[in-house]
Amino acid sequence: MKVEVVHLKRYFGATRAVDDVSFSFESGQIFGFVGPNGAGKTTTMRILATLDEPTFGNAYINGRSVVEEPEEARRMIGFMPDHLPTHSDMSVREYLDFFARAYGIKSPRRRRVIESIEEFTGLERLRDKMLVALSKGMKQRVSLARALVHDPPMLIMDEPAAGLDPRARVELRELLKVLADQGKAIFISSHILTELAEICDGAVIIERGRILRAGTITGIMESLSEGKHRTMMIRTLGDPEDLHRQLLQMAHVADARISGLNVEADIDGDEETCCDLLAELLRLEFRIIEFHQQQADLEQVFMDVTTGEVQ
Repeated sequence: MKVEVVHLKRYFGATRAVDDVSFSFESGQIFGFVGPNGAGKTTTMRILATLDEPTFGNAYINGRSVVEEPEEARRMIGFMPDHLPTHSDMSVREYLDFFARAYGIKSPRRRRVIESIEEFTGLERLRDKMLVALSKGMKQRVSLARALVHDPPMLIMDEPAAGLDPRARVELRELLKVLADQGKAIFISSHILTELAEICDGAVIIERGRILRAGTITGIMESLSEGKHRTMMIRTLGDPEDLHRQLLQMAHVADARISGLNVEADIDGDEETCCDLLAELLRLEFRIIEFHQQQADLEQVFMDVTTGEVQ
């Protein structure tokens, strides 16, 4: 299954909340949606979930248009909003049963489906508890369970980890990995970028309604390093001070600094330049035991490509 967003635009008066956004991803992939507050993330997700209509453009879930065929698209989407509506008169089981009925799942299969989802999300012991009495973490589990009740091939998750304690975030992350392994396409927004980088196959970075970067995590990082220096992490059996002094005298080394037992060197050049540098260090009889490129993480990429402006 493939998810495609094609030249999506959504205007509110003079404000361009989503301005010509295009990207795609497939089954089994987890794609992060990253951007500052007010960047257009929730608006884009609402359009994908058929809860809003674009001003221009379209989005396709396995070839089904969310604009022209919303009913067909909805059958393939599980939407997890940034908060669970609180119903003071409903238990967890009643809530899930309501949505299972809404998706046309008939008894006795409905009971088996709900029990299976409760087990998967760890809600077995809470099925009779009222929604209003649940903690934030448990409400997020219920929200995920509701999104899974009709077994959709795609999940759209708006800030699912917001407000969760560390244990709940780890548990949510593990659940998402299992769902991706089952073949679901997962589109998830979050401000916890270090955790997104651990589970995401790719990312879409957006600011002021426009895409700044989109693609696999590796591809985005490689595109940012093109034409710029790359940072090499070098370690020697000798004194790092000696290596540091030597590097500062070498061609193509823009800067170097000691970091613990290692020396970080900013190299102006490509991979061949790095190979030549390593060969020169060995010729100078430095006993190199570590020489690798330091990869930027998603948080660093986000800081590099965004300006922090809001609409």
